[in-house]
Amino acid sequence: MDKKKQALDKIFGNDPLGLLKVKSRTKAKTTDQRLIDSFEEINQFVDKNGRLPADDIANIVEFKLHARLTGLKENQEKIAQLKSFDRHHLLPEIIEQEEAVSKAAEPEMSYMKPEEITSIDDIFSNDILGILGGDDAGLFDLKHVKKETDRAKTDFVAKRKPCKDFDKYEPRFKQVHRELREGSRKIIDFNVKTFHEQQYYIHNGVVFYLEEINIDRDDHYKKDGTRVRKDGRTRCIFENGTESNMLMRSVEKMLYTNGKAITENSERVREEFLKNFGVVESEDQYGGYIYVLQSKSTDRAISSIKDLFKVGFCSTTVEQRIKDAHKQPTYLMAPVHYVTSWKCFNMDANTFEGLLHKLFGDVCLNVEVKDYEGKVHHPREWFIVPLKVIEQAVELIISKQILNYQYNRELRQLVLI
Repeated sequence: MDKKKQALDKIFGNDPLGLLKVKSRTKAKTTDQRLIDSFEEINQFVDKNGRLPADDIANIVEFKLHARLTGLKENQEKIAQLKSFDRHHLLPEIIEQEEAVSKAAEPEMSYMKPEEITSIDDIFSNDILGILGGDDAGLFDLKHVKKETDRAKTDFVAKRKPCKDFDKYEPRFKQVHRELREGSRKIIDFNVKTFHEQQYYIHNGVVFYLEEINIDRDDHYKKDGTRVRKDGRTRCIFENGTESNMLMRSVEKMLYTNGKAITENSERVREEFLKNFGVVESEDQYGGYIYVLQSKSTDRAISSIKDLFKVGFCSTTVEQRIKDAHKQPTYLMAPVHYVTSWKCFNMDANTFEGLLHKLFGDVCLNVEVKDYEGKVHHPREWFIVPLKVIEQAVELIISKQILNYQYNRELRQLVLI
C-alpha cells in the first residue's frame, strides 16, 4: 500500500501543467442511457396516441414498440432501472425484495455529487469500490464478470457480432419493410412448418434473415434410448447490422417464445409464375384449362354465399365445358358465370384436383344437388374462398410451390408451412 501511495504521490507531484487536477463535473449514472432512450420512444408514442402500442402485425413500427414493451415488462432489473422514467405507469410493480435491493444499492451512487479530487489522499479516501485496496486486490481483479456458465444461458446474445457484409443485406431489409407496408407481405404466427432457409422472421420487434442452416447432427437415439434431435449452426442476419451463428433449435425456441414469421412477397410469386409458366417449350405437352366460375343459381341457399367459386379442370375449351351447365349437378344444375382461366401444360387433371381439394378442403361447399332424375349428387369443386386467393393458389400449383403453403381459414389467405 505504501509503495502504491508513494508512486502515485510522485506522479501527482510532477504535474507542472496541472493536467491531473481534474474536477468531476457530471453525476454518475447507473441506468444505461440507451435503455432510457428506447423506453422514451414508447412514452412518446403514448403521448402522441393516448394509448399503448398495439400488437398490430400490419404496422411494423408499432409492432416493434409493442414487442419492446412486452420484453421490458418481463425483466425485473430493467423495470427497476426505468421506474423513475415510467410517467405513464406502463411497467408493472417490481417484486418487493428486488425493489428493496435496488433502492439500497442505487441512491448513494446515482445522485451523489462527486467530491473534488486534488490529491492522492482524495483518491484513496474515495475508493468506494475498494479497487485500490491491499496487495491482494487490484485493478485487474474482475469481481463482477459473469462466469462461462452464465454466458451459456444467453447463447443468442453472446454470439451476436457485427455483420461485415451488411451492405449487401440492408437494401433487402428496407424492401421487406416496404412490402409489409404495401401488404404484399404479411406477418403471421411462427410454427416449425414455416421454418426455412432464406426466409424473414421477427424476434422482439427486430427483423432478421435466416440465410442458411448447416446441419451437423441428425436425429438419432443414444444407447440408453434418449432421443437426440437434428441440429446445426445457422447464419442469421439482423436488420441492426449484426449476425448470429446460434443453433437451429435455439432459433426455433426464441421464435416460439416471442417471434413471428414473414410471408413471401405474393407479387413476386406471381412474377415467377408468369416467367416460368409463360414460356412454353416445344417439348411441353398441352394439358387443358384450369377455370374459375361463379354460380347464377336462383336458389337462396346458393346465391347468398359470398366468395363461392368453382375451380375445375377441363381438356376442352371452358366455353364448351360449361355450355350445358344448367343440366349438370357439378354446376349445381344452374347457369354459371365464367370468371377466369389458365392454359396448362404438363399437368394431369387428377393431380390438380387432388392438390386443390387438399388445399381448400376445409372450405369446400357441402351441398346435395338432385339431377332431373332425382338422383342425389355431392359436387366437390365449389369452395368458399376469395378469388384473389384462388388465383394465387393456381399459380403456386402450376409453379410447383403449392406444397409449401396451406390455407388459413381465419386469415382467409395462404400461409407458409
